[in-house]
Amino acid sequence: MNENDRARIAFKTLNRIYPNIKVPLNSRNVFTLLISVLLSAQCTDVNVNNVTKDIYPKYYKPEHFVKLGQKKIEKLIKRIGIFRIKAKSIYYLSKTLIEKYGGKVPKTFDELEELPGVGHKTASVVMSQGFGYAAFPVDTHIHRLAQRWGLSNGKNVVQTEEDLKRLFPKKYWNKLHLQIIYYGREYCKARDCYGLSCKICTTCYPNRKKPLKTKKA
Repeated sequence: MNENDRARIAFKTLNRIYPNIKVPLNSRNVFTLLISVLLSAQCTDVNVNNVTKDIYPKYYKPEHFVKLGQKKIEKLIKRIGIFRIKAKSIYYLSKTLIEKYGGKVPKTFDELEELPGVGHKTASVVMSQGFGYAAFPVDTHIHRLAQRWGLSNGKNVVQTEEDLKRLFPKKYWNKLHLQIIYYGREYCKARDCYGLSCKICTTCYPNRKKPLKTKKA
């Protein structure tokens, strides 16, 4: 079985289990989506949603966060990991959006990645979920599953993204990104499957006997 066969197995299984998929992070507009994705680093989506449900009804524009200031932003998000660093990024990101983009979130990867606290993965999620642009955001979980399923060698997240884009048609990237995340949380967990028990792992590698050690992102 080659990687194209394994990709077809994963694609078929994911579409059967998740024919319709929901964006896990709640947001009010593209700006709040950007903020939520930034907050989700080293934090669960559930925790981010629990925190932002009390923020977004009142604060949902860059102007709101600049007016709040960094210290007040810290108080709003203090239940989230590394909240001081994230508060600083949110403040200066908001300030940059106002000064450089008229308060609007830019629609290109390069411009997004120049914003404070925004890396390629965050930019990819915003381009995908916010603007509908074909992207394949790869986080540590997708990086791990791509190795377990034999779709990438795990060299790094950049290579994993390139491999997944090569194996799957562009029109499915946005949906697949979310499907893989949900599948990983439910069936192919980091400390549960180990490449030995879920449907995709056992179908792609029926003779695998030992837990697969994946390379970290």
